[in-house]
Amino acid sequence: MTKRLDWLDALRGYAALVVVCFHLSPRVIGSERHLAIYRHIDFGKYGVLLFFLVSGYVIPMSLERHGSLRRFWIGRLFRIYPAYLFAIAVVVAAGAAGWLAWQPSLRLETVTSVLAHATMMPDLVGHRGAVRVFWTLSYEMTFYLIVSGLFVWRLHRLSAWWAPALGLAALVLGRSLPNGLLGATFAERRITAGLLAVIIGLSVLAYVRDRLVALAGAAGVAFVLLPAVNGHATADSTVISSWQGLLLLAVMFAGTVVYRWQHGQVGGRAAAFSLTVVALSVIGAHWTHLGGTGAALRLWTANVGAVAVTFAFAYAMRNRTVPAPLIWLGRISYSLYLLHVVVLYVLVHALPDFGTGPLPVRVTAGLGYLILALLVAWLAYRMVEIPGQALGRKIAARLGPPPHLTTQRAKPGAGRGENVRQSV
Repeated sequence: MTKRLDWLDALRGYAALVVVCFHLSPRVIGSERHLAIYRHIDFGKYGVLLFFLVSGYVIPMSLERHGSLRRFWIGRLFRIYPAYLFAIAVVVAAGAAGWLAWQPSLRLETVTSVLAHATMMPDLVGHRGAVRVFWTLSYEMTFYLIVSGLFVWRLHRLSAWWAPALGLAALVLGRSLPNGLLGATFAERRITAGLLAVIIGLSVLAYVRDRLVALAGAAGVAFVLLPAVNGHATADSTVISSWQGLLLLAVMFAGTVVYRWQHGQVGGRAAAFSLTVVALSVIGAHWTHLGGTGAALRLWTANVGAVAVTFAFAYAMRNRTVPAPLIWLGRISYSLYLLHVVVLYVLVHALPDFGTGPLPVRVTAGLGYLILALLVAWLAYRMVEIPGQALGRKIAARLGPPPHLTTQRAKPGAGRGENVRQSV
């Protein structure tokens, strides 16, 4: 990532740290104070929504920079899977040592769980991930597939319409959407997990081999239906409903709208309309579909407002020099996000009194945990992520891009005065 995109690294690192502190806070400030804050703003969702906005901005940029679905998917797979598999290996080792408990679904529906984890789709199958935070990866993978399909069919410049359409679908259809159409029973979950493994595997293979790409693209676009009908297949799904799953995709496409507007591919009015509709849909859907309570309205107004202000501030500061610690935090953010809960579980097992005692003791323990979590994330980044990405680049270089999917540098002045790579 170039220096002019350091602000995205910093924003990603900040979002990861917010999620870490959210999970740590009950042990430092106590459950009652944690819940008191939660009633005003959900910092967990705040951090996740920031992540999704950044993904929505970065993924189409990455795809169009590569100009090749082959290069994009090789880069993505070697970017996300090494650390993901490492986190699973750590969980397996910790579980075998008795340091943390297995998720019940891993024991009761082993085949389904393995298939769901192989595709990063546990939440959309109705399973709790080996690490709870894996639920967001289901929506990241879904977004990759949809964006790839739109790219194949030359519909990727219509993000300004996708974002509000998904938001309004969640708001208007809401409770009428089925939550577990494909995963309500044991057999349905296994079939769904198996089909997802086949479809995703064949789609990625089609992109890498440049064969049947149009068919894979159609399947990718169709993935928008998965969270619409199976967003909360079981109580183990973290997303509370299918309408909330659609909202998460809408937020990702909102990030894409910002990218399109910045580079002159979407007009200012269209972008403002799109982003406003998404924001109001997120607030309105949670307000109306959660019983129309004032508490839900206030909470989600605060969540969306905080996300909008944070992202807008980071965007406004994008041409400023970003402090090196924030850039470093952004680079280790993926490993930090995946592993911080595991580190917390293991630490609590090793030190049962962790997070108890007087406030100064709890604060000291919390700072110690943060240092340990950052150290583990840095080691994973250095020893797992960097080698994985390097291997992906070697493989992509050997295969080369398909001849009909190339990129060219835009002329100076394109895209609000910035040079960008465009797909042709």
